[in-house]
Amino acid sequence: ADVVQKWYADYVDVEKAVLFELISAANYMDIQALLDLTCATVASMIKEETPERIRTMFNITNTFTPEEEAQVREENKWCEEA
Repeated sequence: ADVVQKWYADYVDVEKAVLFELISAANYMDIQALLDLTCATVASMIKEETPERIRTMFNITNTFTPEEEAQVREENKWCEEA
């Protein structure tokens, strides 16, 4: 079953930069339905991706030391078990 109607899915089938502009605009103008749709789209993009892959997808620099990253992974091990 489709999560959203085709029109809505097509509306947010845009480049990442445009998607993030839509998120910012929806948040600024307090358009909750659009904010929900665009954020759900990003959530779908990162679902089941590794942290490394997500950093690559969104050009995020890892500022954790290996020790800090190991600690965060240990503290959040329950997320990976689900």
